[in-house]
Amino acid sequence: MGLTDDEIAFYDALATNDSTVQAMVIAAELISQVKKSVTIDWTLRESARAKIKVMVKRILNKHGYPPDLQEEAVKTVLAQAELLCAEWV
Repeated sequence: MGLTDDEIAFYDALATNDSTVQAMVIAAELISQVKKSVTIDWTLRESARAKIKVMVKRILNKHGYPPDLQEEAVKTVLAQAELLCAEWV
């Protein structure tokens, strides 16, 4: 599909609850925006985590992600970001 490993990680986090094409679009946007938002200490600073959570929720809303599944998706995306962010900063 031409996705990077990072995009695949985010795609996997969302694909179980969304159509494949839509999940790919969301994953690509999430990885782009999350990469821009993470800093070295983002996992330690609650304000930085909160900013990223809001950004993730906005992206999910923008793409019509089901509201009842968003909280779990946000948690999963943040968990993926924590695993991958060492390579980004």
